[in-house]
Amino acid sequence: QVQLVESGGGLVQPGGSLRLSCAASESILNFDLMDWYRQAPGNEREVVAAISKGGWTHYADAVKGRFIISRDSTKNSLYLQMNNLKPPDTAVYTCHATLGIDNYWGQGTQVTVSS
Repeated sequence: QVQLVESGGGLVQPGGSLRLSCAASESILNFDLMDWYRQAPGNEREVVAAISKGGWTHYADAVKGRFIISRDSTKNSLYLQMNNLKPPDTAVYTCHATLGIDNYWGQGTQVTVSS
C-alpha cells in the first residue's frame, strides 16, 4: 500500500513563505500524476498544483506566480513552495498521487496565514 506523508505546514504571516513536502513510500516516478489539493473550512477541496510523470505542471489561477510544485526522485518526495502567502491560502493541504486507476492520499497538513 502506497503511503504519502506530508510535512511543512504551520502558521505564517501574510507575505511569508512555506515549503510543503510529501514523502512517498515508493518511487514517485511510478506515479502518473502527483498533485497538491487544499480544502478550507466550508469550501470544496480544490487542486492547487499538479505535476505529471513527464514533468508537465499545472497551477490553479489563484496560486500562479506564487506557488511552485517540484519533485526529487532521489528522495521520493514532492514539494510545494508557497510564496507571498495570503489569508485565503489558509487550508489543509493534501498530497495526492495516481497510479493507473488507483488514487492515494496523504493525511494533510494545516497551513494558516494570519497576522
